[in-house]
Amino acid sequence: MVFAAGEDPYFGIAALVLLVLVIGIFLLLGRYYPGSGAEQLDWKPARSYEDEVRLEMEDVDQMLEAQNERRRASGRPERNEDDVQAQIHADRRELQERAARYKRGDEESPGS
Repeated sequence: MVFAAGEDPYFGIAALVLLVLVIGIFLLLGRYYPGSGAEQLDWKPARSYEDEVRLEMEDVDQMLEAQNERRRASGRPERNEDDVQAQIHADRRELQERAARYKRGDEESPGS
């Protein structure tokens, strides 16, 4: 009996084995080939982590300076980074306390 390629009972098994073999070869190459994909592509990030941290610090300084300009114009005292950090910690503490009260069921609903 003669089978066409799609009718051969072993064709599907052979195709599956070939597919698993090709995928296995690629996985082994990826695992054991020296270096990383970034090195193979000669890829380097546009900015280093140090540059990112420096730019982030500059952004914070600029935002604080702009806020302090407005505070000076309205006669309020200036803020520094420590003041902002203290406010953030106080706000987070308050949120955690409110969440704990809510989970215990102590807090009334907002409409009451």
